[in-house]
Amino acid sequence: MGQAAPAQKSEALKAYRINPGDELEVYVWGEERLQREVKVLPDGTFSFPLVGRIDAVNKLPSEIEALITEGLRAQYRDQVPHVTVSVKVPAMQFFVAGKVRTPGTFTPGRYVNALEALGMAGGPSDFADLNGIAIIRKQGSALVVIKVRLADVLKGNPTPAELAAIPQIESGDSVVVP
Repeated sequence: MGQAAPAQKSEALKAYRINPGDELEVYVWGEERLQREVKVLPDGTFSFPLVGRIDAVNKLPSEIEALITEGLRAQYRDQVPHVTVSVKVPAMQFFVAGKVRTPGTFTPGRYVNALEALGMAGGPSDFADLNGIAIIRKQGSALVVIKVRLADVLKGNPTPAELAAIPQIESGDSVVVP
């Protein structure tokens, strides 16, 4: 029983994808002059010496490493030095509005689910409709509404199906509690 919890936790964590506003650290091994801290612009790009503009939004750090490595290939006769990219300061941000105690914009620095987002906003206020919560998410040029039911979860002793149905918050989401 004690061994199942770590396995479930690791399955629940998902790889971090780059967001506008993230601060990245890029290191090209053996080339200190190419070590940089860069900020991803609002359009999802950043510039890197000898490579140019890189489209980073929604990519994994390993995908950015591959793009930089490929961009540097023409500069080296032999093997391109190893490139590492790490997220120094994540800029994941979401907004909570409606019947919560402290509505506003939140930057958690990690992925959170709808229940955690509600907690960050101070919890529901009196008369909040916990089965009518909506997450408004941008997908391309469209807005998608994801309905969330948290009343039974907040009453305690939720079922595994109810816990599994709690959606993850993505950067740019708006959580509305009626």
